[in-house]
Amino acid sequence: MLEPPEFTLLMKNRLFYFISLLTLVFYAIAGYHFLTGWHPLIMMLIAILLGVVINFGVYILFNFLGKRIRSIPLKSVTAILSGIVVFIILKYVGFGWPLVLYSTIAAVGILLCIAIYRFQLKRNFSSSAFLIIMLIGIGYILFILANSGTDPYDKEVPLAFSESTSMVSEVEIENPAATGSYTVKTFTYGSGTDEQREEFSTGVTYTTNSVDGTWLIPDWKDKKKKWRERYWGFGAENFPLNGRVYMPEGNGPFPLTLIVHGNHSMIDYSDDGYGYLGELLASRGIITVSVDENFLNGHWSGDFMGKEMPARAWLLLKHLEQWRNWNNEDGHELSHKVDMENIMLVGHSRGGEAVSIAAAYNPLPYFPDQANQKFDFNFNIKGVVALAPTDYRYDRKIILNNINFLSIQGSYDADEVSFWGMRPYRRLQYTDSINRFKSGVYIHHANHGQFNSTWGNSDFGAPTKWLLNLKPLLKEKQQQEAAKVFISAFADASLKGKKEYRSIFKNVAVAKQWLPVEHYLTSFEPSNFHTIANFEEDLDITTAKNSTSINTSNLGLWKEQYLPTRDEGSQENNAVILGWDYENRTSSSDKGVYELRLSADDSISFSAKSSLQFTLGAGNHEWLDINLTEAQKEAKKDEEKREVPELDFTIQLTDESGQTSSLKVSEIKGITKPLKTRFTKFAFLDKQMIGADWEVQLQTYHFPMKTFYIINSEFNVDAISSIKFIFDQTDYGVVVLDEIGVSGDD
Repeated sequence: MLEPPEFTLLMKNRLFYFISLLTLVFYAIAGYHFLTGWHPLIMMLIAILLGVVINFGVYILFNFLGKRIRSIPLKSVTAILSGIVVFIILKYVGFGWPLVLYSTIAAVGILLCIAIYRFQLKRNFSSSAFLIIMLIGIGYILFILANSGTDPYDKEVPLAFSESTSMVSEVEIENPAATGSYTVKTFTYGSGTDEQREEFSTGVTYTTNSVDGTWLIPDWKDKKKKWRERYWGFGAENFPLNGRVYMPEGNGPFPLTLIVHGNHSMIDYSDDGYGYLGELLASRGIITVSVDENFLNGHWSGDFMGKEMPARAWLLLKHLEQWRNWNNEDGHELSHKVDMENIMLVGHSRGGEAVSIAAAYNPLPYFPDQANQKFDFNFNIKGVVALAPTDYRYDRKIILNNINFLSIQGSYDADEVSFWGMRPYRRLQYTDSINRFKSGVYIHHANHGQFNSTWGNSDFGAPTKWLLNLKPLLKEKQQQEAAKVFISAFADASLKGKKEYRSIFKNVAVAKQWLPVEHYLTSFEPSNFHTIANFEEDLDITTAKNSTSINTSNLGLWKEQYLPTRDEGSQENNAVILGWDYENRTSSSDKGVYELRLSADDSISFSAKSSLQFTLGAGNHEWLDINLTEAQKEAKKDEEKREVPELDFTIQLTDESGQTSSLKVSEIKGITKPLKTRFTKFAFLDKQMIGADWEVQLQTYHFPMKTFYIINSEFNVDAISSIKFIFDQTDYGVVVLDEIGVSGDD
């Protein structure tokens, strides 16, 4: 019997022996340390045998390919190999696509070229079929890339104001996004040294002095310094104070708002993208300035990667300093125009982190990163608004104190994929008796860029933008209209003392006639909020703050844990997760209960003017399977997948005399199902580029104590002894519960 020629060649190839022996040593080492429970020597022998099989198979494969390659003309081999090398270079130079997708598309493209070449040489059936297949493949890829995408989850959570209830009719306010009565004039100010932009050079109405920021941004060096200074005509030692002003005409004084952009291409200017906010706020009597910090943004010569964050924040305070000087300068046209007691900062993206840093710097006597630099700001900053902010660029954790705060985030933000603004929200502390508030707004189908009117609907630049799924997005005008409603309401509440506008953040259905029909999750906490349980204090799940004890019954899931972001980061927040499942019970009369028993010694006091408050979100009902055995989990795979339920449950309060009063959650506002997302056109890319298709986002629920009294007039709202969450409205479900407490009349 004749031996196969490949085997004969293999037996004569001494180089193959040497390389195989070397690789088998590595196989043996890996096998010996591969822990399976078997003896290490057995695992080592298995690994060696596996190595012999793999080595032989790979050798035969390449020997086969080598023979085929020898039959191909050298010029064809050269063309194919050069194409592969060029595609590899392009991957690392210009395409930020995941390797699997990029390699697949490049391979299909090369195969198409080969198919065309073969078809030209020999027009037979096989070459024609090969060409047709490749044309279909490349056509399909191009169709997907050119398409706007799809919304696979649009039917899971139908668009509606699930928060709507009859109680919102008690609140009567005007549309905060309606144009006000003031005529608006616009102008710019600056140092006049900007060589690229006329509006900040010869076009300025008021000239400002430049400021030295070299001590704030040590990374301003090498090519970043060289190319930026060549482009702008100035460096870190003479940063300009450039601003685009929207001024209400009148005597004033008017509150002042600064808006600052985030990181974007340095040469694709960002400061003129907030005109829709500037025009609105100015028409309603607030001087608004869009601050130019484009010279700190990314460029092909480099990105400062967050090291510029102190400079972004400090420049805002220097702008406020300039306005204070104008305001106090007798004879200046802007003298006494500004109400310096009412200032608000608004920031987008990195600017959203910068405004929090600026507010934290404001009362300090020294720059915290370099104490020989003195600060002397101390402005009366009443509010901070963070639009789709970062919260990780600066290497210090910012904790704000005694300030109104708002953060807004879109669920389809492909740049900042999680609601980072809720981290500074939760860190914010109130230590005085002044009535303030903080809020978070999560807008489904909003993205990152459309908060700026020049950034567009794609959160990535080309060619990565071609992968984004744009179909589910809100239209730009819709997203900006929502931003106008929330930011203007916040401004009226924070700068003008119009507390009635806080109601929009407590229950967004108050503003439903002015907002695009969409899902909005709002968090709201007044400064007079007193915590009963926030699940941050210890590992004991049967206790809460003060002397409050926790009891449960008939729950299928009960645990406290930190809430992860969709990319497995941290929301910096612990919560309790509660689940119930009555479907497989013979009797479902005993419902799941989660109870907080208050001690008479607690300092928490309810009254007719107060509200029970907590944050709540839908969980994944599949988490109930956590307690199943492996056999049970395997059996469930064949079962029909259960639908996401319309969650609801009952809140029952008990007073010290035993009187009870109950409300269903849905009587205040509905519990929104998980808001799932599809960021990219290729579903498998989401996990690589973004993470999970949803993350837990909570919203705040307020239960007025007077409502419990109306239900039962014998109920004593001043003497609450127990708070029960009774899961009696659906057969199964999971909720995430947090920040339980009482808020006073705000």
